[in-house]
This record gives sequence, structure tokens and C-alpha cells, in this order.
Amino acid sequence: GSLLLAVHFYSLPRAAPLIPSTTLGVLLLMLSSLLAYAGIWRSLRNCSLFLTLCLTISAFWCGYGVLFILEGQGVLNATDDFCNALVPGLVTFTVALLLVAVVGFLCREVILALIASAVSLASAHEVAMCSSPTFGSSAVACNYMVICLVGGYFALGRILCFLTKEKIVLPGTDLAKKKTPEQLQSTSGSMNRFAVTGLVLNMLSASVFGCRLLGITDKLFIGQVPWLWAAGVYQLGICILSYRAMDVLMATFFGFTSILKFAGGYCLLHLIWQPEEPSFPTPLLVVFSILFIVLALFLTLKSPVGGLYVLFYVAYCTALACCPKGIFEGGPQGVDVAIFVASALLTLVHLCNVAAGAKIPTGEGAVKALLARSRVLKLREGADLHAPYLGYSKYADAEVLGYACSVLASFAITRTGDPQAPLATVVIPWVVVAGGVLKLLSGSVAFARGKTLESSAFILYAVMWIIWGFTRYGGLYGTARSFHAAVGIVAFMLFNGFIVFCTLFLNIAWFLYSLTFLLISASFLLDAIHALPAGYDIAATLLFGLVSFYCFLSALFNSTFEGSCLSMGRPIVQLSGVGGGTTKCLHLPARKASSVKRIADILKNGGTCGIPTDTVYVLVAACHRPDAVEKAHQSKRQAQDRPMSLWISSLKQLEPAKHLFTPLLWDFMEAAWPSPISLVVPRGAWVDLLGMKDSAKYVGTPQSIAIRIPDCSVTTHLIDMVGPIVVTSANPTGEADTTHHNQVYAKLGDKVDAVLCDGPSPENIASTVVDCTKIDSGNIGFFRVGIIPKAQVKPILIFFLPP
Repeated sequence: GSLLLAVHFYSLPRAAPLIPSTTLGVLLLMLSSLLAYAGIWRSLRNCSLFLTLCLTISAFWCGYGVLFILEGQGVLNATDDFCNALVPGLVTFTVALLLVAVVGFLCREVILALIASAVSLASAHEVAMCSSPTFGSSAVACNYMVICLVGGYFALGRILCFLTKEKIVLPGTDLAKKKTPEQLQSTSGSMNRFAVTGLVLNMLSASVFGCRLLGITDKLFIGQVPWLWAAGVYQLGICILSYRAMDVLMATFFGFTSILKFAGGYCLLHLIWQPEEPSFPTPLLVVFSILFIVLALFLTLKSPVGGLYVLFYVAYCTALACCPKGIFEGGPQGVDVAIFVASALLTLVHLCNVAAGAKIPTGEGAVKALLARSRVLKLREGADLHAPYLGYSKYADAEVLGYACSVLASFAITRTGDPQAPLATVVIPWVVVAGGVLKLLSGSVAFARGKTLESSAFILYAVMWIIWGFTRYGGLYGTARSFHAAVGIVAFMLFNGFIVFCTLFLNIAWFLYSLTFLLISASFLLDAIHALPAGYDIAATLLFGLVSFYCFLSALFNSTFEGSCLSMGRPIVQLSGVGGGTTKCLHLPARKASSVKRIADILKNGGTCGIPTDTVYVLVAACHRPDAVEKAHQSKRQAQDRPMSLWISSLKQLEPAKHLFTPLLWDFMEAAWPSPISLVVPRGAWVDLLGMKDSAKYVGTPQSIAIRIPDCSVTTHLIDMVGPIVVTSANPTGEADTTHHNQVYAKLGDKVDAVLCDGPSPENIASTVVDCTKIDSGNIGFFRVGIIPKAQVKPILIFFLPP
């Protein structure tokens, strides 16, 4: 990318540059996507500075590339237009990359610091070149050539490191450096590594309007839309990545700020169709300020500095509400300047705390210490803070953002606007982006967390908001389309009616949420057929907005504090079994020895438990408790072709019956275990020596029994305490294997007495089942090929066979 820009600026004095502007823009867009991919992929390796550098330059080149395309297509004809469009982004990335370079030198990441400083200097020279023609383009080209040389050295170092398996590592190219315990402690907390890029994007949008106030640019026009919308798109990505980092509050904040960026771009784009500046719906901005205030209060619990930063956006929304022309007036632009400075300072703080390991105090833990003395409010903490009720998810819950977007979309349509000029009122960004795009995001995250009903509702409502937003407020709505629009709305209402019915079994809040959206849909339908009563649409939207706001507060409180501070309510229709009431099933953490002892006591007393293994979760019962084995057999609805198996902790438990096994079979068992390999052996008198008694009829077949020693310390320790156990998969017969402790109770309900919780299972595939009934003839078969392939099992037998 830098080589392309170096060639471009070296050839700039020519009448015709070597690389056409459109071609250069397209190539920069392609390279920006590759840079973003590299940064996100590397974020899994805890390389914070590399992540920030890649995402920042990627956002830079994305907006930069679109501007080159606009220039090549003749949209930005005059040189002044191109400079006015270019300068806000250049100013932002000059400052942002300078901060990255400073922190890079502080934490001795010299290569990354050199790249960041060179891009920063190139941007600064380009700003000077735009302000004065006396500055040539050679200085910009030289800086990009420095990046090419440093980047080539870095790439060579990484290639050598990969080819030699880290035996040859060039200085400065090792991204997997060992950190000191102090650095690990400072970066292993709740710090969101993606937040730095989100703050830089806030600087970018603030720079567009702040530069106009300070006189750095001459006007606001379409040429600055690429910076705003590039910042909006990337901030949506940061929102998703923040959910991946289990940071609900910052993800919600970045979702909010992305809406403002799309709204700002829409206002500048509107000037193409009409010369008058569009107006903002005041009620919406007041509500948006309230949402930011609530978010600031909750962020203060995590970091007072972060909560104070969010208050700048409260001031920004208030300024927009007070100014008829919104972003085109000096009040909001002045707040943008303050946001730019605050974002730059907070970017430096985050970079130092995350990358350099230098702990700059942000007040983190101060409010938490105060709440520790409170008996009313107790913060939720622990490793399972964001664990979903069903299964395992890599994302935190996004319902807070979904409810907030419902609030924004509903209050946005309270202002109808001028039918002759529907685009003159800024409604589309709030309805389409907030009610549509961000709600789609919330629905997708909810689906990833196993919330099928909630995700279906969010996605359905998102599609409805997007279609209605473009149709009603985008100038596409007319008398000829009334019937077709009505038919589509009726279809949506039928789907939503089904969701309303399903929420009867969920909770009261969701029932009211879906029911009030049905009222919104009814107002859409009445409007489509020109039969809307006066005031009905306002009443319906206000009612839906208030219910959504309560759900927003409830989700925030319940995800932050223990207990039900603001309850979502109980199901209106109560079901028996799973989800039908308070569970009596114990959920105990596997990392505690006391939990394993308690599970052992439950098994000894005739209970059935779900436990983790070296593969998936299983349902177990003690061999010496026939009643428990029968209960496990019935709870599973066990099929005759899938008999229950027997597990032991070591071959010592079979030592008294060693003479009943052939030498070859014994040697094979000794070599194969412990492992995720189940061996089906002939049934014999050795079964009675294990004390199975009446349990034996439920285990195996009349001819054989599957037996295994698991390669899991928790499981073998439990067997040592209980004795041999009878095992079956922790799911009804025919269903998928259980891969998380939450799924055990979800699938088996009250039929299981306790669950030993160890998070996601290490594997998603069950054990390999080997037929050893004819092993003395030198042959083994496979009932099931699981995690261990045949190629690893057969050599074990060949080793013991005579030549």
C-alpha cells in the first residue's frame, strides 16, 4: 500500500499520474480489508499495538481510497474540493498514529513505531501540501518509501521466523514476546483492546466538523462523507469485536456513536438533492442524550474516566437538539472539537495501559470498592459473568443495544416531516441504522448465544424498520404502492403475532415488547391504506419506546448487578420441566475440589450427574446403585443399539479380574488408556467383581460391554472417590452431543440431579469405540470412529501381535 502511494506522490507533479486515481482508490480499499483481517486475526495472539496499528491504517486507507475514487470519477473536480475532503482525515490520523508511535517506542516495539511515525509524518506533510502549494509531494513519497523498507524488513523477519520455526528471529520482528508478570497483570483485566481503534474513529468524525469550526476547511460537503461513513462502518466492526471481548458497555457505546456518524454523513449527502440543511428531530436527540447518560453511569462503575468521556456525547446530542441546523452550526461543532481532544487523550491512556503496560490511573475499581459496602447493590463478577443460559458463546449479550435501538427508532418517527420533502428531516439514519442494522447485529449475537426467540424477534423487527424507513421516509412511498405495502405489513404482523404468542412462555417484559411492536405495525398498515387516526401513530410509538426503554434499563441492571433489580418478569404461561420454574439441579464449578466431593456424595446416594470429560459432557451414575443406573437409562430414553458403557479410573480396579482377560487384550487396554477410546470387550464374570449387581442389565449387551479410562483428571478423581461408574451421553438419544455444562440441564431437565461445570468441552466429537471381542484373532473393528482415527488405534494392536 505504501509503495502505491509512494509511486503516486512521486508522479504527482506530472500532468498524468502513473496510477489513475480510481485504480489507486480501489487498490487501497482492497488492501485496507486485508489489513483489518491481519489485525483482527493477530488480536487472538494478544498483540495489542499491532492490532491498533493495522485497524487504524485500514480505516485510513478505506476513507482515503474512496476519496481517490471520487476524484477519479469527477465528483471532486476542483483541487480545493479534494483538499477540503482530505484534510480532516489526514489531521486525525497524523495525531492518532503519532500516539501509536510514541507508545511503540515506549514499549520497545521499534518496527511498529517506525511504521506508525512514518505514516503520521506522511499525513502531516500532505496536510502542509494542501495548505500551501510551495510544499512538494516528494517528502510524502519519501515517508512512504521508509514504510516500504521497514515493512519489507518486518515481512522478511516474519517469513524467516515461520520457515525456521522461530529459530531465526530478526530483531524487532517477534510479536510473541514474553511479558513480565506486571505487564500480564495490567493487560489481563477487563481492558478492551479494540477500544483504542474505536476512540480513533471518534476522533475522525469529530475532526470533520471541528476543522470547519476552526477554519481548517472551507465548507462541509459530500467529499467528507467517506470519512464519516468509513468511521461508521469500522465502528460497527469494533462494536462486534467488543462483544467478542465481553465488553457490553463499550460495545453499546460504539454502536451509539456509529449512528451519529451515519447521521452526519447523511446530512452532508442531503446537500446533493436540496441546498437547505436538513433538520434533526428534537425528541429523538433528547432521548439519545438520556441513553448516553444512563450508559455513562454504568461505565462509571467500570472506569470514572470512561463515564466522563461519554458525557461529551451527552453534550453533543444536547447541542444538536438546541440547534435547528444541527451539525452545520457552531455549537455542535465546538463540542466536536472537545470530543477530538478527549478522544486523543483517552486513546493515549488506553494505549499505555494495554500495550505499554504503564498503568495510568483511570479510577477503575474506585466505584466498585464503594459498592462493595452496599447491601442493596452487588456487582456481578466471575468467569461466568457473560455465560449464556444455553450452550457456549464467544460473544457477550447484545440485548442492551437491541432495546436501545428500538427506543431510538420509535422516537425518531414521532416527527413526520414534510410530505413534499421527506428527506429534509433526518429520520432515515435513526430508523434504518439504529432500528435496522444495529438490531440485525443484536439479533445475530443473540442467535450465537442460543436465544432463538429473541434473535428471531430482533431480526424480524430490523427488517421491518429497514423496509419501512426507506419506503416511508426515503421518498419511495406513494399512492400506487399503498396496496403492496399493506400486503407486506400484514405478513409481518402475522409473523409478529406468532412471536407474541411465544413470548407468553418467556417473560412479561418480552410479551409487552412484542405486543407494542404489533401496535407499531398496525400504525404502519393504517398509514399504508390512508386510514390512520390522528394521534394513533404517536401514541403507539411512545408506548413501544417506553417499554423498550424499560427493557434497556432492565438488561443493563441485570447484566451489571446480582439479583433482579429491574425484573423482566416471569412467564405468563408456566411450563413444567426446563424453564418452567426454579431449577433444583445443582451447578457446581469443576475447579473446586469441594465440588467434586459433593458430586461424589450425590452419586453415592443414588443420584445422576452431568460431568465433563476429555471429549463431551456425559451423564453418569454409580455402578453400585442400580436405582441410579435405571434412572439414567430412563432419563435418556436409551436406545437398544446404544447401550450404556462402564468407566474406571485405572486398570488397578480390574486387577482382581486380570486372569479373566486374555494377555493380548490386557496389554492392548494398558497401552490404549487413558484416552478417548472405548473398548468393547466380552462380558464375563469380571463384571460381578466390580459390584454392579442389578445394574449390569442396563450396561452393554448380553455379549459385550464398552469400558474406558478417560484422559481427564477431574473425571478420574471422581471415579476414585465413587468407584466404577455407568456412563451415557448427556443428551436424549438421537440428539447432538452436549458440549457445555449449560446444555446438560437444558436437554435433560430435572432428570439430572447435579452438573459439574467446566465451561465448553475440550472437543466437539465423542470417543472412538473399538470392537475388541475378536482381538485374539488379531482383528479389531470400529463401532464408531470419533476423535481418535483408525490410523492411531491399529498400530497399538500391531505392536503386540507376534511377527
